Amino acid sequence: EDSCEVGVRPSDIQIAEVHDCFAIAELLMYEAIGLAPPGEAARLLRSGATSIEGRCPVNAGGGLLAFGHPVGATGVKQVLELYKQMKGRCGSYQMPRRPQLGLAVNMGGDDKTCA
Repeated sequence: EDSCEVGVRPSDIQIAEVHDCFAIAELLMYEAIGLAPPGEAARLLRSGATSIEGRCPVNAGGGLLAFGHPVGATGVKQVLELYKQMKGRCGSYQMPRRPQLGLAVNMGGDDKTCA
């Protein structure tokens, strides 16, 4: 179901875990999920908005680039990271404020396959 259909806007998301198998993939995800307008993902990143202290931290635990890429388990890891942030269980990478709404975005196959 599209996030717009359930009354959630990109600005409502307080944390996101996105598929960052390559650095550019994270930037493309910012635009695909509406955190940044087309062509503005790098500006969003440089602004600090996606950092642990930002308005919508992305991949607060380091994402796939830091953790590794457990093919088939990536989505589970993303949801677990969101849960841990919401429960205050992330230790050194815990957000300053515990989020209530998070988004996990995974991709497989090509850029048209997204869950």
